[in-house]
Amino acid sequence: MEAFLVSTGVVALGEIGDKTQLLALMLSARFRKPVPVLAGILVATLANHTLAGLVGNWLRALVAPETLRWIVAASFFAVAIWALAPDKIDDDASQPTSHLGVFGVTAVAFFLAEMGDKTQIATAVLAAKYSALPAVIAGTTLGMLIADAPVVLLGNLSATKLPLRAIRIAAALMFVGLGIYTLLAPGA
Repeated sequence: MEAFLVSTGVVALGEIGDKTQLLALMLSARFRKPVPVLAGILVATLANHTLAGLVGNWLRALVAPETLRWIVAASFFAVAIWALAPDKIDDDASQPTSHLGVFGVTAVAFFLAEMGDKTQIATAVLAAKYSALPAVIAGTTLGMLIADAPVVLLGNLSATKLPLRAIRIAAALMFVGLGIYTLLAPGA
């Protein structure tokens, strides 16, 4: 249960103000069809975070526990620094257009945008830390939906009213706390 709850909280907070959240806002505003946009986000996140979780799990099996402890802690500290930087969608990024429909465009765009993103990296790190891979994937996927669903459903209103700087600081502090916990917890 700890893996699920930590994964949900880390990604929900880390996703706020992230480029994929901005992508969700853009897709929602462009298509004005929240159900297929949310379904596309769900499918893309499940696929992306499953891949990230498998990589994290593989590292868990490959690296000695004490070495892994230091790698995971260092990764949490690096993601904490990354969380402080505001995200934006690249200005030169083209608008997604396709015969795939709203769901297909959302799933493909979101999957690609999430590649190498801090929430994907956090998923791999969490999967390396916790042996409960399904709980990590379910938690990070739920965290993504907790952060992105309001943006899709409420559009600009939710994105402009959130204190993004304070949220980024809180996310960074949470990642630092996880890094410290990883180093200090017995048997972590």
